[in-house]
Amino acid sequence: MGKSLEEVHESVSTQNKKSGFRKILAFLGPAYLISVGYMDPGNWATDLAGGSQFGYTLLWVLLMSNIMALLLQSLSARLGIVTQRDLAQASRETYSPFVNYILYFLAEIAIAACDLAEVLGMAIGLNLLFGLPLIEGVLITVLDTFLLLFLINKGMRKMEAFIIALVAIIGFSFVFEMIFAQPEVDKVFAGLIPSLPNEAALYIAISIIGATVMPHNLYLHSSLVQTRKFDRSKAGIKQALKYNLIDSTIALNLAFFVNAAILILAAATFHKNGYFEVAEIQDAHQFLEPLLGNKWAPILFAVALIAAGQSSTVTGTLAGQIIMEGYLNLRIQPWVRRIITRLIAIVPAVLVIWIYGESVTGKLLIFSQVILSLQLGFAIIPLIHFVSDKTKMNGFHIGKWTKIASWIIAATIVSLNAKLVYDEITGWMEASENPTWIWLTVVPTAFGFLFLLLFIVFKPFFTKSKTEFQNHSPHNLALKFSKTGTYSKKNIAISVDFSSSDEAAINNAFELGGNEAKYTLIHIVETVGAMVYGENIKDHETTIDEKLLEEYKIMLTQEGYKVETQLGFGAPDKVIPAIVNAGNFDILVMGTHGHTGFKDLIFGTTVDKLRHKISIPLFIVNK
Repeated sequence: MGKSLEEVHESVSTQNKKSGFRKILAFLGPAYLISVGYMDPGNWATDLAGGSQFGYTLLWVLLMSNIMALLLQSLSARLGIVTQRDLAQASRETYSPFVNYILYFLAEIAIAACDLAEVLGMAIGLNLLFGLPLIEGVLITVLDTFLLLFLINKGMRKMEAFIIALVAIIGFSFVFEMIFAQPEVDKVFAGLIPSLPNEAALYIAISIIGATVMPHNLYLHSSLVQTRKFDRSKAGIKQALKYNLIDSTIALNLAFFVNAAILILAAATFHKNGYFEVAEIQDAHQFLEPLLGNKWAPILFAVALIAAGQSSTVTGTLAGQIIMEGYLNLRIQPWVRRIITRLIAIVPAVLVIWIYGESVTGKLLIFSQVILSLQLGFAIIPLIHFVSDKTKMNGFHIGKWTKIASWIIAATIVSLNAKLVYDEITGWMEASENPTWIWLTVVPTAFGFLFLLLFIVFKPFFTKSKTEFQNHSPHNLALKFSKTGTYSKKNIAISVDFSSSDEAAINNAFELGGNEAKYTLIHIVETVGAMVYGENIKDHETTIDEKLLEEYKIMLTQEGYKVETQLGFGAPDKVIPAIVNAGNFDILVMGTHGHTGFKDLIFGTTVDKLRHKISIPLFIVNK
């Protein structure tokens, strides 16, 4: 089983910190990457729409959403810390392949919807600051595909620092916006009392929930917490859970402040002055200066919008990689993954803007958040089941009251979504001259997803829990050995990846060195976590790979060979040369997978990249 974010898995050490404050600081970081998803451009659109149409009335929805988010993110962190699996990996090891493919498809839709909001937000920000047409701005957002690749090579702490800097820009911008707007404090507090003026308010409320409690953040958080290396004793895990809760509380309350500030700004400026239909971010920007009488208000608004879009796009990329690797056990090159995700968002954005004009971007942003909300149940319900399971959580399962609160949240979100879907389908039927196509397509699809949701809800209650997650690892240790050879090499490095190519590589190495040579088996953990956090990562895949390497060593030692092992972390074409050049090896033996052309583009060409970086001969073996 692969490690989640293998590139950075356990790359931030929390051990040997002398003071409690320094230990807390070592754990702080993952939740700030999560928090940017709670203040992305999609949130801006829903908050502006809510504030301009209903004044301060929907502030309670933001507060409720923040409480929901805090509980759900703490469950996600608990899953990652205790089981060393992210939510996608846990799902793949629990459900059948058919169910997992559907869950993966839904998760990808959520990622695309989220990325659509980020694309539009960045394009709008560039348009407001520099006058760039929206379509050109959307196309330019392809370039930030490579920002994550740059940041991930700089290490996790630098990435976190970059994100926190962007969050700080957003926060300070809205501190000044609040000073300019001077909201009515009594109405702000009144807005914290639950009420829904009409059906339109329900639609906005659901989109606010979808924008605030984001499904991809549940996948991301369960992975990012595994980037901290800590004592795996009971006391160490308890401490990690406590510090991550502190991290989440601080970060998500900052996100709540930003969202509340946007809604309050819209209420204090647009709603107060009779502008009830300001759902477009461009309109909000345009009206700020005349309504507030300050030229800095629209500039700070646009700068904060760009910071929100850019920070969200980084974390969205990581979430997409986690979901693909977790559900499909498929790892492709990060830049390919990023471009695919970005294109899925850019194509519909360009088409809609081209056909309907720039005036529909606000509606498109809100619609993207409703899609996120619809997908929430398929992420929340498995998460609650996983963290409630005593055996899988090794005694760190959630308590009775936490479980009740979690199910209330899940029931609330699913019920609101069910009403929204019912109302939408009913509206389509009434407006359609021939509703037959709706009965043949939309209705069966809705019932299909309802059945899947009910299956996920009730299956664990009727199926006995396994003592642990299944391991669907593709690794194969059934090797056959040959001992004939010329025996000319004394110190041989062998790159292994626990695939069928290992057998050919190991046997060819034996032919070179025989029983007299010393062999070093090198395996590289190459998840996103390992790339960012390096050797400090300690997730499930690292643990499994360590065990598999040890099994190789035992198996080969029993055959009479002298074997050592070395585990590396990150991109193989960089880490293998570093290990080889640092050691006193005579030759490096590698097996190949035999794919060429398009597959090389997707999966990478490790051999071609590393052969120029090593100072010893490279022996390539085709399986």
